[in-house]
Amino acid sequence: MILKIDEPWQAMLYGWLIVAFIMHLLWMWQKRSGRAGFVDVAWSIGTALMAIGFCVVGSGLPQRRLILGVLIGLWGLRLTVHLWKRLSREGEDGRYESYRREKGQKAADRFYLLFFQMQAVFALIFASPILVASFTPETAQLHMLDAIGIAIWLIALGGETIADRQLEHFRKDPRNTGEVCRVGLWAWSRHPNYFFEWLHWFAYVSIGWHGEWRYLTLFGPVAMLLFLFRFTGIPITEKQALRSRGDKYRKYQEEVSVFFPWPPKRDGLER
Repeated sequence: MILKIDEPWQAMLYGWLIVAFIMHLLWMWQKRSGRAGFVDVAWSIGTALMAIGFCVVGSGLPQRRLILGVLIGLWGLRLTVHLWKRLSREGEDGRYESYRREKGQKAADRFYLLFFQMQAVFALIFASPILVASFTPETAQLHMLDAIGIAIWLIALGGETIADRQLEHFRKDPRNTGEVCRVGLWAWSRHPNYFFEWLHWFAYVSIGWHGEWRYLTLFGPVAMLLFLFRFTGIPITEKQALRSRGDKYRKYQEEVSVFFPWPPKRDGLER
């Protein structure tokens, strides 16, 4: 029997249930493998696939839904490949390894059960702008806002890819062991990859800014900014950097913008 989806809330419910089931299977796997870090890969896949599903079942203009599906699909593919390579190369993420070591395996498993299921909720939150855009009235034809959204997406994904590659090349050089990356975009922002990831979500705001529920497309960039500054992004990353690089990173904090790319505070900064 094929499920018939006529309303956005039905798409949200089915999308969440599918991703929640996948996350439960992954949680069971991590209990045996000790590799909780793959939840980040699963989140990127789950978010992209849920959003693509919204594009398929949406009632909006087919051309707009096709554009949205391609953009979010390519975003998910790029992020998934990047995270997979990093986990394959570096092993378990230090955040999850530290928690398991400090709390013990049983306590970590209980926490990860909730944590993994929260990833399904987060996937729904971040896919919701695409849901709104996909159910935009079909009478809303393509126009300048859609082109602006595509332009934002190109700039954001390009910037994030460049930042990731610059950091990767810096880390591969053994001469840079224990040093702080101040190459390229990293000379203007301590987290340029996070900045461009946040910028990327405005693409769906622009493309979805047509229907009655247009303000809900802001969930993407607002939620991403909140997560980056309060939860899993900048605070944890900077804490780990201070532990591993000490005064070098403190000096970096004093001289370089935390998020928005901006000229460093002094001349002669390494490029």
